[in-house]
Amino acid sequence: MFETFFIKPLYNVFVYLIGVMPGGDVGLAIIAMTLIIRVLFYPAFAASIRTQMDMQAAQAELDEINKKYKDSSEERARHTLELYKSKKIRPFAGFVAILVQLPIFIALYFALFRESLPKIAENLLYSFVQIPQHINLNFLGFINLVAAHNILLSLLVGALQYVVAYLSMARIKPGLASFSKERQVAQKMQHNMMLYMFPALIAFIAYTLPAAVGIYFAATNLISIGQEWLIRKELNKKA
Repeated sequence: MFETFFIKPLYNVFVYLIGVMPGGDVGLAIIAMTLIIRVLFYPAFAASIRTQMDMQAAQAELDEINKKYKDSSEERARHTLELYKSKKIRPFAGFVAILVQLPIFIALYFALFRESLPKIAENLLYSFVQIPQHINLNFLGFINLVAAHNILLSLLVGALQYVVAYLSMARIKPGLASFSKERQVAQKMQHNMMLYMFPALIAFIAYTLPAAVGIYFAATNLISIGQEWLIRKELNKKA
């Protein structure tokens, strides 16, 4: 059932995109599929960013609730939920934005590794989806998508992930002066992990895995940066 209702539709979209890309460029198909998914779920990503900004704006009130009801987790939770409701904050909006990125990764795994492109699983194709005449695994003619250890691509992925992390941290950066020394240290450690260690980890993963994964990471991060700019522009107009 999972394959029928989840993997199969994504696989067909991916195969179709390969067929309409110039020269059957699989790399371009990866970028196109990433863009389509991100556009379709743009409201979820926008809600995630707005939620982070709203929670940052309400941070002082949240700190006051935590301080006032530190000995009663039930009262603390109740007042926190009331604050979220009054501010129209949806604290779980970010999870949707994370989850919608998984389908593309699963489809890529299925197409590139399980079915091993350029082989096509004809039994999974819908009747209206044709097998591409050309399947080119060299992105733009010089990046082998099934080969690993592409240092330039991994460095690009790391740099883009740093920009995404920087923009994300800018949305939620707290006023450290109001925190205890212990919390200030914890916040700075978390900040450094997100800003430096996580991009380095993503770059390492992109280096060790086939270049197709790096193309996906790079496309995702570029689109994230573009969506961030659009959302900030929208919010500035409303302000």
